[in-house]
Amino acid sequence: MITKLLIANRGEIACRIMRTAREMGIATVAVYSDADAKALHTRTADEAVHIGPSPAAESYLVGEKIIAAAKETGAEAIHPGYGFLSENADFARAVIDAGLIWVGPKPESIEAMGLKDAAKERMIAAGVPVTPGYLGEDQSLERLTAEAEKIGYPVLIKAVAGGGGKGMRKVDDPADFAASLESCQREAKASFGNDEVLLEKWITSPRHIEVQVFGDSHGNVVHLFERDCSLQRRHQKVIEEAPAPGMDEGTRAEICQAAVRAAKAVDYEGAGTIEFIADASEGLRADRIFFMEMNTRLQVEHPVTEEITGVDLVEWQLRVASGEPIPLKQEELSINGWAIEARLYAEDPAKGFLPTAGRIDFLPFVNGRLETGYENDPVPTIYDPMIAKLIVRGHDRDSAINSLANSLRMEIVGPIVTNSTFILRCLENGSFSKGILDTGLIERNLESLTAEHEASVEAINAAAALLSGVETPPGEPAEEFTDVWASKSGIRLSAAPNTKVSMEHGGKHVVGDFSNQFGALLLDHAWHEDGTGYIIEDGATLQFKLFEGRGTGSASSADGAILAPMPGKVIAVDVAEGDQVTAGQRLMVLEAMKMEHALTAPFDGTVTGLEASQGGQVQVEAVLCVVEPSE
Repeated sequence: MITKLLIANRGEIACRIMRTAREMGIATVAVYSDADAKALHTRTADEAVHIGPSPAAESYLVGEKIIAAAKETGAEAIHPGYGFLSENADFARAVIDAGLIWVGPKPESIEAMGLKDAAKERMIAAGVPVTPGYLGEDQSLERLTAEAEKIGYPVLIKAVAGGGGKGMRKVDDPADFAASLESCQREAKASFGNDEVLLEKWITSPRHIEVQVFGDSHGNVVHLFERDCSLQRRHQKVIEEAPAPGMDEGTRAEICQAAVRAAKAVDYEGAGTIEFIADASEGLRADRIFFMEMNTRLQVEHPVTEEITGVDLVEWQLRVASGEPIPLKQEELSINGWAIEARLYAEDPAKGFLPTAGRIDFLPFVNGRLETGYENDPVPTIYDPMIAKLIVRGHDRDSAINSLANSLRMEIVGPIVTNSTFILRCLENGSFSKGILDTGLIERNLESLTAEHEASVEAINAAAALLSGVETPPGEPAEEFTDVWASKSGIRLSAAPNTKVSMEHGGKHVVGDFSNQFGALLLDHAWHEDGTGYIIEDGATLQFKLFEGRGTGSASSADGAILAPMPGKVIAVDVAEGDQVTAGQRLMVLEAMKMEHALTAPFDGTVTGLEASQGGQVQVEAVLCVVEPSE
């Protein structure tokens, strides 16, 4: 058995792996960048090694530094987690060549499944059904455009080396194909170093079904049943569950056996996931479920499988990597209950899911399992914005949904803005609650799911009390409120002489009156710092400041000023000083937290005051250029 393990990752997955390693008596080594010098995974490990500057390309993606850290600390094995180098066959081979244990599949298996076009050809040979599309070597715009016409719109452009929702674009209109292809290829090149793509027919009622598989060096392969990951936004999973709603035993048996055949076709060892796309227009049927790709690593959503099977997949990874056989046979595995996972992100759904910056002070989760890499920590904007995974298990689907929803309504997550209200609304959506879902559900309901939470009168009054330092809410014992106030704010202010308080909230002027009833419960989910009051209501973190009664004098899009919506890097500038532009025309593209954000002209006009340049870093609300309106 491995005795010392280096985790070549950061954040929640690094902490997750360390927990199991510790339970198995295995010493752990963390690696960290400048941005993660004081991060939770760095603090949690038995040892930690600095591997470079904050950008992943200079730290977490530099295999030589990670292998050197393992050698330096005497670690016997390297666990890659997910993302970063987890599906890099060259890195896996370098780890093995260095005399270390690679906690993952053989490099040859990664290569076999790493390129989606070759993988699909292999699956066809293994008798695994695949979606119709184009897998050819000719990557010219002309050929790809012609093949898209043959397949029929809508089509899906996918990076052959892609994964995690990166390098994917759905195209509905032939007129948009060239621009979508360019964007997809650029993202693929930046993320995977390979801009080749394949085309697939877009399934009109798609469900994302995936099967957890596990192999060992003794020739054994088992499946641990399916997960449903259909609730997605821009190909990024939001909520995952196991088992899949509406999956009958016959269909389950066929899809799981197909997954096992897929794994055996590449002589697979360790944890892997076979992803399928299902045409759910007539329910889940085995003859309408097609292979998409294989993820040759541990998945973000692996906890839901652990919850319904009672298996610790990380423990299995470490045992199999040490040469042991899979601990259980197929007939010893069964489904017990229902599990749901939600991904908590540092983003603001009401503002187009723009990344948010800030600190995590409060992140309790008492109704289930919390996987996170943050504890009283700032959230770096340079990495993926996922803060935590919230996992619950119930005896059936309804009980699991209710348990997660109840936690989101009352738990405090702050002061950073997150997508918690968005997750709650997804859980409360009528179609989702009935198990009637597909990958387009969020997009169809986006307006209602992302609408800004309107603060109730009670919340406004509670904020007035909070910012005024009132010690006792009406009708509540002084001792109870004093304890809450002291615990949240750390200070006590004398009572305000006036019960009405003018505040700023959501860019508007509001007036609260703490002489009116607002209830102690809201104040039990509130805190105050740096002149800002935070109230938690229905999962939303509401911010209030004392109203100063004067404008900011800053530029706005109404004036034609193009402001940076978040801190990030300018990766493309499409205009020059003096250019004539039309309303909606793309001006430039920002990248933050691995996501691209296009900035467009608010109206017809002329570009002036161009301050942005490709490759430059910008801060939030920086004026990048101005569009002077046409006469």
